[in-house]
Amino acid sequence: MGVNADSVLLTDLYQLTMLQAYHDQDMNDTAVFEFFARKLPEGRNFLVAAGLAQLVDYLEALRFDADELAWLAQCGRFSKAFVDSLANLRFTGDVQAMPEGTLFFPDEPILRIVAPLREAQLVETRIVNLLQFQTLISSKAARVRLAAPGRRLIDFGLRRAHGAEAGLLSARASFLAGFDGTSNVLAGVRWNIPLAGTMAHSFVLAHDSEVAAFEHFARSYPAACTLLIDTYDTEAAARAIVPLAHRLAREGIVIQAVRLDSGDLGEHARRVREILDAGGLPDIAIFASGNLDEYAVSALVAAGAPIGGFGVGTRMNTSADHPYLDCAYKMQEYRGIARRKHSEGKTTWPGRKQVFRRFDSAGLMAGDALTLEGNTQPGLPLLEPVMAAGRRLAPAPSLAEIRERLVAQLAGLSPAQRALTPAPPYSVEVCPALHDLARQVDQRRVAPVRPVVNGAGCG
Repeated sequence: MGVNADSVLLTDLYQLTMLQAYHDQDMNDTAVFEFFARKLPEGRNFLVAAGLAQLVDYLEALRFDADELAWLAQCGRFSKAFVDSLANLRFTGDVQAMPEGTLFFPDEPILRIVAPLREAQLVETRIVNLLQFQTLISSKAARVRLAAPGRRLIDFGLRRAHGAEAGLLSARASFLAGFDGTSNVLAGVRWNIPLAGTMAHSFVLAHDSEVAAFEHFARSYPAACTLLIDTYDTEAAARAIVPLAHRLAREGIVIQAVRLDSGDLGEHARRVREILDAGGLPDIAIFASGNLDEYAVSALVAAGAPIGGFGVGTRMNTSADHPYLDCAYKMQEYRGIARRKHSEGKTTWPGRKQVFRRFDSAGLMAGDALTLEGNTQPGLPLLEPVMAAGRRLAPAPSLAEIRERLVAQLAGLSPAQRALTPAPPYSVEVCPALHDLARQVDQRRVAPVRPVVNGAGCG
């Protein structure tokens, strides 16, 4: 059996052992699970919901194939009756979610699954795997975009991504968040993301002359090319480009940009800009890469470095400063009764929830209300129906549409919330209806009570 990211066996063992136990006890009533972040990464002011499209694809395709069933049957952990019961398993539940590109905050569910227990349980691992990763990368990439307004941003992270799928999904997540393109060819093919690329130092090293390398590359891409100029001496290479660019221009060959990838990028950019301008080449842009993130990009922009675009890779595609999201997919209801985890430091809010977002007179986000589904509050409800009875309700929005949504969402943040520095926490008010239900769930541990479906408003 080969490695297959779409395999239903790409899960934690305990999902299957729980399913075996549920099967043995004939437990398969309707369960409700929700995915949410417990807290923001340190120093961050918001998160960007992402990964829903891949999750819906996964749920629609969910099934055990013959090889997977054969492995389960022979591995010695599961009964024949249980394995046989999996042959016709499909996802038949409902999904509500925040659209991709929506900003969200701690304790706010961005996804709700309502399905028979074994379906809702089985998908937990892959849901967390898909949503937390793209959410993490999109949130990081959005900060880079905020740090470099008007600059060209290209995803350069495939080679140091944590595996092939991570490289693909991080390209999608960064484009969703406002990047202009990617070097990842398959991501370009799969999602129509604009492709961008230059040359490696090895291309220069393969030539006996740096100028010859530049000329050969330019002749291969005469309409526009970007030359990497820091293999040996950055400023010397810039000076060598001046006569070359003029000579090639007479043949209609255009050097569009030069790329810097090492050293003090700001200082090199200033020197290279002076050389190119003095040589009559003001239209050749400067592009920079090399261990960049939102902080490095912000510093270069603030210092006035004459850099028109940035290639951002490793630190974004791995979210190097915060490489995981403190998130969870937890049961909120089973058999129509609200449930609540009470572990120390990990207590959850019970029941099916909705988030309502309020706006002030200037159109800025003014606070969210976290409440029970059906307990309508002022503002815009954020969770929307996505799937019913295992089928998607509408085609997935395009990445262009998601990008537009996120642009509008970021414009709705206060300047303090858009900044790279920590801001006062965005207001998320937990409504009385949710507090009341939590108290009832806690009391039921001592004496059973009937759960509340709706309750008083937040006002």
